[in-house]
Amino acid sequence: MAAVLRFTADGKVEVPEDLPDNRFLVPYGGLYWQIDDPVGKVELRSASLFDYVLPLPQDAHPLGVMHQYRLAGPEGKDVLVQERVLLLAAPEGRRPLRIAAAVNADEVDNARADFALDILPYVGVLAVLLVLMSIIQLWIGLRPLDRIGRDLEAVRDRKVGRLAGPYPREVQPLVDRLNALLETQAAAMENARGRASDLAHGLKTPLTVLTNNALTLREKGEVEIADELDNLADTMLSHVEHELARARLTPSADQRSGDADVARIVGDTIRLLQHTEAGERLSWEADLQEGLTAPIDPHDFRELVGNLLENASKWAKTRVAVTAVRCDGFIRVVVEDDGPGVSPERLPDLLRRGVRLDRLKPGSGLGLAIVSEIANVYNLALTLENRVEGGLRAAVTCSDPLASPETGCHGKSQ
Repeated sequence: MAAVLRFTADGKVEVPEDLPDNRFLVPYGGLYWQIDDPVGKVELRSASLFDYVLPLPQDAHPLGVMHQYRLAGPEGKDVLVQERVLLLAAPEGRRPLRIAAAVNADEVDNARADFALDILPYVGVLAVLLVLMSIIQLWIGLRPLDRIGRDLEAVRDRKVGRLAGPYPREVQPLVDRLNALLETQAAAMENARGRASDLAHGLKTPLTVLTNNALTLREKGEVEIADELDNLADTMLSHVEHELARARLTPSADQRSGDADVARIVGDTIRLLQHTEAGERLSWEADLQEGLTAPIDPHDFRELVGNLLENASKWAKTRVAVTAVRCDGFIRVVVEDDGPGVSPERLPDLLRRGVRLDRLKPGSGLGLAIVSEIANVYNLALTLENRVEGGLRAAVTCSDPLASPETGCHGKSQ
């Protein structure tokens, strides 16, 4: 439109009648133009607009900047409009004209829909080909990882001791690190077994002799010496049991076999203790948030929770309460009882091996010491404190591998 506009000698805008598209001449023909001459104070419209005026927005129009709109057009049909202000040569000099051209929106919409229908089969074929190529690429590219998986299954089944290879150079560093981890784990397990075996064999005979001697002396009336030998045998047995318990623990957090399902393990342990002589007389309360996964070996976590709950059931009068919640990026497990509690000066002694505050209670004094050992292995926060209401509260806190950026605690407050 800008290219065919002319100015008469008296400065009026002149639009030629032979425009390149006849739809400009047919009323509501679907193609329209509209020109606003602010200097001459004239608004010109195509014959196709007939008595309709395009409702162009009254916004700012820098020179040469294209504006696009979707507006209401003739006969209630939307039109797509492109307009801009241009400087054209007039007799008195350059004059700004606001030129707009519009087309029925349904023509563009139909053209777009027709194009989509035409290209859809080709896009579908291309998508199928891309999916097939991706599957083939993944199948070829992941074959080494699949082989690593099968080899790890063989290691787990104790058929082999390491990943043999050869593997592609892209995954060889991973294989080397896995082999190093397997070797470290095997060495640690062998060391633990060796220590346990040495203790068992080394102390079996002395313990047997001491027990027999104590029995002989007791029969001869030497009760004091017999009691001393019995105490000595108990001390050695406590040492053996402690070392055997340590040997069963995972040497380090990196060598754990997996993560612990907190709710499941705590629930299983409670159900087991409910069938014991001490547990049958107690009321058990559990508030266990589902979906908590602690970065602790399941066996070690079971040992930790089992000792805490067993200690609570041993001292509780009527109830034991267990809470496991997610709190500020951590997982917190709390075990409470309503027993007599512990004098504040004796609280630190609870975590020492072999310490028993009441000799009348059954046990070896190793439970909380083993809990302390596990806490050290996994860098857990372990606290023991007396409850205001009476009884003892034991709390274990560890990092939450599934922690979200949200803060706050979920579950019953403590």
